[in-house]
Amino acid sequence: MRLIVLWLVPAIAALATGLVPSPRVTRWRVAVLVGAAALHLGVTVSLWSSPGESALNGWLGDDPLGLLVLTLVSTLFFVAATYTVGYLRRATPRGGRVFVSGLLGFLAATTLVALSQHLALLWVGLEATTFTVAPLIFHRHDRRSLEAVWKYLVISSVGIALALLGIFFLATAQHGVPGNPLILGDLLAHAGELQPMWLRAAFLFLLVGFGTKMGLAPMHTWKPDTYGEAPALVGGLMAGGLTSCAFLGVARITEVTMRAGLGPFVQPLLIAFGLVSLATAAVFILGQGDLKRLLAYSSVEHMGLLVLGLGLGGVGAYGTVLHLINNGLAKGWLFLVAGNVVLATGTSAASGTRGLIRTLPASGILLVMGLFAVTGSPPFGPFLSEFTILRAAVGGGHVWVAAIMLFLLAAIFVGMAVLVLGMALGEPATDAPAERESAWLLAGPIALAGLVLLLGLYIPAPLQRALAHAATALGGGAP
Repeated sequence: MRLIVLWLVPAIAALATGLVPSPRVTRWRVAVLVGAAALHLGVTVSLWSSPGESALNGWLGDDPLGLLVLTLVSTLFFVAATYTVGYLRRATPRGGRVFVSGLLGFLAATTLVALSQHLALLWVGLEATTFTVAPLIFHRHDRRSLEAVWKYLVISSVGIALALLGIFFLATAQHGVPGNPLILGDLLAHAGELQPMWLRAAFLFLLVGFGTKMGLAPMHTWKPDTYGEAPALVGGLMAGGLTSCAFLGVARITEVTMRAGLGPFVQPLLIAFGLVSLATAAVFILGQGDLKRLLAYSSVEHMGLLVLGLGLGGVGAYGTVLHLINNGLAKGWLFLVAGNVVLATGTSAASGTRGLIRTLPASGILLVMGLFAVTGSPPFGPFLSEFTILRAAVGGGHVWVAAIMLFLLAAIFVGMAVLVLGMALGEPATDAPAERESAWLLAGPIALAGLVLLLGLYIPAPLQRALAHAATALGGGAP
C-alpha cells in the first residue's frame, strides 16, 4: 500500500495544482507542493524500517538499489520544495500553475522509476520525466530557453526510443524462458536461460538509450543548454534526481547481463563510456565561463564515474552506488547555491558575479565548499566513493584506467577551481554591501552540505547494509 501511496500523492497533487483555474503560483499551490514533498519523504523513510514490500503483482518493489534512488530523489525534492518558498518571493516563473504541477509530476514520474520492478514500467516512468520537466526548462519563454527545451526533447526522445528497442530485445531474449515477462526478479532467476544474442543487443540499446538520459558522452549535448536555461532548482533535481533514475535503468540491465555471465561483453563498454565522459567533461570544463553550464559538464563527469565503477566491478560497484548518493546530494547543493547567485545578480556568468564572499557571504562560502566536495576532496563523501572506484581499478589490474582517471580528475579540479574561486574571491564590480540572504534559500543547501560531509566521515549502518546489498546485486561487493 505504501508503494502505491508514494506514487499517488504527487500524481494527484500534480493534477490538482495543474487543473484548478488561476494561472499564478498561489500560496495554496506552494503549500500543496511542500506538503506532498514532506509526506513523500516521510513514507519513503518508513520503508527503511521494513523493506521488501511489493505491489501490483510484483510490478512495484523497494529493493535496496531502488530504495536508495527513491530516498535520494525524495530528499532532493523536499529540499527543492522548501527552497521554492524563498525562490517565489524573489522570482515569478512564467508558466504559473505549470511550474508547481510540473515539479509534482516530476516527483511522481521519478518515484515510478525508482519503484519499478517491471522494466517496461521503468521505461514509462523515464519517458514521463521528459514531459514533466520540459515546461520547466521553458520558464523564460525566450529564444534561448526554446532552443534548450527543443534540444532536450529531441535528444531525449531519440534516447528513449532506443531504450524502447532495448526493452523489445530483452523481451525477445526472454521468449520461452519461465517467468513473467520483463519482471526483474524473474529475469535474474533465469538469466542463464536468456538468449545471449538478443540480451547483448538489449544491453547495447538500453545503455545508449538510458545513457542519453543520464548525459553520458557523447550523448550529453542536451545538458549544458538545458541546465543553463532551467531554473537552478530544476537543474538540481535533474542533475541529482533524473540522472540517478536513468542510471537505475542502466544498472537494471547490467544486473541481468552480469547474472547471465556476459561480464566480458558488458564491462569494457561501461569502462569506455566512463572514460569518454570524463575526458569530455575535462575538455569543456577548462575555460568554462558560466557556473550552471560548468555544473552541467561536472554532471557528465560524474555520470562517467558511475558507469566506470560499474564496469570495473568488485568494490567498484560499491563505490558506484555510494557515489550515486554523494553526487546527487552534492549536485542539489551546488545548483541551489547557483540559484541564489542568479537571484542576487541576475546571471550565472562568472564575469558578472565576482566577489561573492563579500556580496553574498553565505552562498559564497557554500559555493567554495561545494567546489571541494564535488571534485572529490576530503573530508566530503565524493572523496570516499571516488577513492573506492580508484581502488577497484588498481585492484582489478586496470592501472592504466586508474592513471587516466586521476589525470582527468586533476584537470577537472583545475578547471572548476579557476571559475569558482574567481567568482567567490575575485574583486566585485561594485562596493555593494553584503546582502542578507533568506533563510528559505540557505536552509536547503546547508542541509545537503551537511549530508555530503556526514557521508565522508560516517555511513550509518542501515545505509551501509543497503549499499552492500545493492553492490552485490550489481555483481560486486562491499570493501
